[in-house]
Amino acid sequence: MRLSLRFLVPLALVLAVLAYVAIPLVDTLTLKWFVRDLEIRSQLISRMVESPLVDLLAAESKPKLLNYFHRIIQDERLFAVGFCDRDGKLAYKTLTYPESIPCDGTGTIKAGQTALLQLTQGAVHVAAVGIEGDGRVWGRLMLVHDMSWVERRSSDTKWYLFYLFAIIGSVIALVTVLVAHLSLRGWVAGVRAMLSMKGLGVVTEDQPHDADLNPVAADLRAFIHDLEADKRMRDESQMSWTPATLKTILHDHLAGDEVLIVSNREPYIHNWKEQEIDIQVPASGVVTALEPIMRACSGVWIAHGSGSADREVVDKRGHVRVPPDNPAYEIRRIWMSPEEEDGYYYGLANEGLWPLCHLAHVRPVFRSSDWKQYKEINERFASAIIEEAKTDNPVVLVQDYHLALVPKMVRDHLPHATIITFWHIPWPNPERYAICPWYREILEGLLGSSILGFHTRFHCSNFINTVDRSLETRIDWDSSMISYQGKLTAVNHYPISIAWPNRETAQLPSASECRTRVRAVNGLPHAHRVGVGVERLDYTKGILERFLAVERLLELQPEWIGKFSFLQIAAPSRSKIDQYQLLAQQVTALAERINQRFGREGYQPILLRIEHHEPPDVVTYYRGADLCIVSSLHDGMNLVAKEFVAARDDEQGVLILSKFTGAATELPEALLINPYNIDQCAAALHLALTMPQTEQRARMRSMRGIVQEFNVYRWAGRMLMDAARMRQRARLMRQVSARVGDPHLCR
Repeated sequence: MRLSLRFLVPLALVLAVLAYVAIPLVDTLTLKWFVRDLEIRSQLISRMVESPLVDLLAAESKPKLLNYFHRIIQDERLFAVGFCDRDGKLAYKTLTYPESIPCDGTGTIKAGQTALLQLTQGAVHVAAVGIEGDGRVWGRLMLVHDMSWVERRSSDTKWYLFYLFAIIGSVIALVTVLVAHLSLRGWVAGVRAMLSMKGLGVVTEDQPHDADLNPVAADLRAFIHDLEADKRMRDESQMSWTPATLKTILHDHLAGDEVLIVSNREPYIHNWKEQEIDIQVPASGVVTALEPIMRACSGVWIAHGSGSADREVVDKRGHVRVPPDNPAYEIRRIWMSPEEEDGYYYGLANEGLWPLCHLAHVRPVFRSSDWKQYKEINERFASAIIEEAKTDNPVVLVQDYHLALVPKMVRDHLPHATIITFWHIPWPNPERYAICPWYREILEGLLGSSILGFHTRFHCSNFINTVDRSLETRIDWDSSMISYQGKLTAVNHYPISIAWPNRETAQLPSASECRTRVRAVNGLPHAHRVGVGVERLDYTKGILERFLAVERLLELQPEWIGKFSFLQIAAPSRSKIDQYQLLAQQVTALAERINQRFGREGYQPILLRIEHHEPPDVVTYYRGADLCIVSSLHDGMNLVAKEFVAARDDEQGVLILSKFTGAATELPEALLINPYNIDQCAAALHLALTMPQTEQRARMRSMRGIVQEFNVYRWAGRMLMDAARMRQRARLMRQVSARVGDPHLCR
């Protein structure tokens, strides 16, 4: 006890001195940090409001300006806003603006300066920001922030520090007493030896028992290394997501690991064009995201060889190196006969699973012959993965509903593989999914995945509920982890996106030139208003519903007759299937009926283009249109919405977006519609055509920020990082399991 008191009394004095010095110091530093935060906040607010503010100042509309200022100060920390004109006069201000903050004379805060003032209402932070636009200086925007919250936090911080020092002192005192009275000096010496160079594997004759600690030390070092790597991966908000980022993840967290990708569609297609072989790169977000992974790791991409010249360019093992100009990885092509493709692709995948998963009121068709072909082709893909794997634990990325059985087939042969499966379409509710005659086999196939990804949390919930209803499993609802037959599957949402920046956009003319070109190509006047829709000719996309909305617009707002046309680009798709043939007929007939009703010489309200368009042509239409309609009846994500936003670097144009798309959860600044509500869609069209440019700019700027930050490389990178974490945990568990059987640890 006396030994403890000799230590505790000086400790208490030291802690008291530290508290006396540290608390005022921390209080001062905290104030500086808060002031710096307010300065950054003021700069951010000024950048956001500058453009619309210049427009309002130019219009000299005082009611609109005051209303705009009132909307700005809805922020609880922004106390008041004022505007000083070039002559030093307070031209506009909110009712809360203090009279003691002048625009000229003594105490004036010049543009670019800030100040802390003590008013009768309390302390405030004032920032003066210069407003420029249209080639002139308009004046200063005065932003007054309330500082009362800083004072409250400062008081709370002092008490927290006081409690912290008291707790630290108590804990140290308790540990000291325990150490002194339980004589743990020998244990401390043992730990020090374990962490010293001797404990790391250098054993001397006078320390023979330290060798028993070597395995524990090795495990400790490995665990610390894994924790550090995990921390680096978790800080994804600080990453700039580019192809280089994916390469860094592979190098830092999957170094030396084998990566295989399997999908129905291949990243490069070889076709005969007259007497030469032409190489086509599909316009696919999946290809855009995953190709940098292949380039970085020199892996193998396994896909269906669908090109007319695909067989001519592969070696005897079915391989071809790509890209053609700088080969970095290999494609392994899978072959199938026309009959097999009809059953596997057109049959079960697109007449069965596609309508099953999309709530578009098309009845799924299930044939036992299609199921047989689907299983055989999935086995063919799985066999190719097993043949291509050079290790027993590769990273396998399986893409989409065409290959639902592949994960389990691979897992049965490669139990240590990390299998990431991404389902690119919606997942239905349990009642609808039960329509499928082979629902158990498909669920078991997908649960062979280590990670199963969907676009939205809602689709993840639907899948977990379906598993809960259909199979005997253990589900951790908090972590979305499913245990089935001793295997774990993590169910996560990974919203897919597009590449940023868009290479097509960077290479095209300006938005104004695209606007002129779109109207010239389609024989429209320069001032004609144009809406655009771009998608495959598919019954899930709501093309009929948007045509009816255009018709309703012209009924309710006849002033748009002759002044507005809607241009629909519809690429032919799955024309072998009866439902798609019927849809093409219905779309054509409806367009002709509306054109006969409202059209006249030189004018058609519906311009229907059922043909393939190259990506640069599509981006030209995005940039030249006044609005874009995405009216899907049900969609996993819908990348057309994000492509339109990315193309509008002029920050103009309006996106009308179905709330039944995954993109609607990420782009709330779009005009969200129910495509079944034709009157609502027509009203959205009218609102888009009459929306002021300032509002268009504000909406588009916000959506472009979202698409830029959450791009397709982030989608792929998050899946890779989750796979890396899973592999780290698996390695650690194998090490621990091996140590349990170590005789040194069991003595």
